[in-house]
Amino acid sequence: MELLNVAILSSKPLLLSMILLFSLLIWLKLAKRKTLNLPPSPPRLPIIGNIHQLGKLPHRSLRDLSRKYGSLLLLQLGYNPTVVVSSADIVREIVKNHDIVFSNRPRTTAVDILFYGCKDMAFAPYGEYWRQVKKISVVELFSHRRVHSFQFVRDEEVELLINKIRSASLKGQSINLSEMLTSVLSNIVSRCVLSHKSEDEDGCSKFGKLAKRLMILFTSFCIGDMFPYLRWLDVVTGYIPSLKAVNVEFDAFFDQVIREHRALESDDQVSDRKDFVSIIMQLQKDGMYEMDLTQDNIKAILLDMFVGGTDTSTTTTEWMMAELLKHPNAMKKVQEEVRNVVGNKSKVDMEDISKMEYLKCVIKETLRLHPVAPLLAPRRTSASIKLGDYHIPSDTTVLINAWAIQRDPKWWEKPEEFIPERFENSSIDFKGQDFHLIPFGFGRKRCPGMPFGVASVEYVMANLLYGLIGSCLLVKLLTTWI
Repeated sequence: MELLNVAILSSKPLLLSMILLFSLLIWLKLAKRKTLNLPPSPPRLPIIGNIHQLGKLPHRSLRDLSRKYGSLLLLQLGYNPTVVVSSADIVREIVKNHDIVFSNRPRTTAVDILFYGCKDMAFAPYGEYWRQVKKISVVELFSHRRVHSFQFVRDEEVELLINKIRSASLKGQSINLSEMLTSVLSNIVSRCVLSHKSEDEDGCSKFGKLAKRLMILFTSFCIGDMFPYLRWLDVVTGYIPSLKAVNVEFDAFFDQVIREHRALESDDQVSDRKDFVSIIMQLQKDGMYEMDLTQDNIKAILLDMFVGGTDTSTTTTEWMMAELLKHPNAMKKVQEEVRNVVGNKSKVDMEDISKMEYLKCVIKETLRLHPVAPLLAPRRTSASIKLGDYHIPSDTTVLINAWAIQRDPKWWEKPEEFIPERFENSSIDFKGQDFHLIPFGFGRKRCPGMPFGVASVEYVMANLLYGLIGSCLLVKLLTTWI
């Protein structure tokens, strides 16, 4: 500890010089931009810019700033000029006129370490590699046919969930519903991706927990991303070592999975029911796409599946449960619909889901009020463009405040209230064509895994509601969970 203190004290002159140089660079950059018609900005502080105005809940703070300065505003977050969009009309203009310009993402420290140098689909730079990976995702992994082919997995995992809940109730045992939902949804993803579960000794999903650790780190403040000359502090604070530790765990697991699949191929033990790993490895072997799929490419794509598939579905299901508990009329209405559609059958099947219109309304309203990512994954402009009346320079970070857009009174009556009925007899959907409902993004960078995630949420919720109908178990369960 004494050596560390000495090192820090001896580095003070160097640190001061770096801060002064950094401040000069920012001043020169801002002075150059004064001649441009940039979006309005709130007052900023030296060096840190507007970072202090983000608060603990940035999506709420940014909504408040947009109400004061406009739905398109410019912030200076450390060294990064950042445009914040809080209007569906501006999103529409981006999609229709500038989608390619907005199709890159910032290469942050977390993305670089966790996603194998941006070799996945979500963060790969826009270009031929990204187009090929997206084609694999849309055509091979998340097509309607492929999503339907994994229905047997959803059937088995949901049946286990219902049985666990009933068993615990009969024995008078307490349960953690949040952990159970994470486990069942993680197991669905795990079995679809690699054909088997991955659970700890306590029966909880190992990769559900690991995915949550990854998301916490991924959304944490990184000094080096805001202040490149202070990147070394991310090592001292333990942020970068933590990122590398999570990456090592995922990497070792994916290496083992790929080895096992190759061993099965060599022994001619390939199952008729192919998982995502088998599909991608077959594409690699056949050379069907105009790219060489390396092992790191495969692992990066698989990581997208695990993180996106687990966190999104779990969070949405938990919020949906919470809203139904707070709104007993909606709970009663959706339960009655499930009962009427399913009838005397022992469980819900996918054909039943297509007839549950109110359930779909509840899911839409949950995603409207509680998007999993209130601020969509950031984008970065690849060229200078004019957006509305303002100039947006090249290499500007862009944040889309989906949370604010989806609560905009211009588009939604009583926007802060949970009213699933607003979607009855309405064509509004979350597939990226209605720009005031964009929980899965929009344009070229819209989430391709949406059909897979929505199918899991619909099926889990419908079976929970049906399996626990006719008793006070569901209300008791939710009351102890909330």
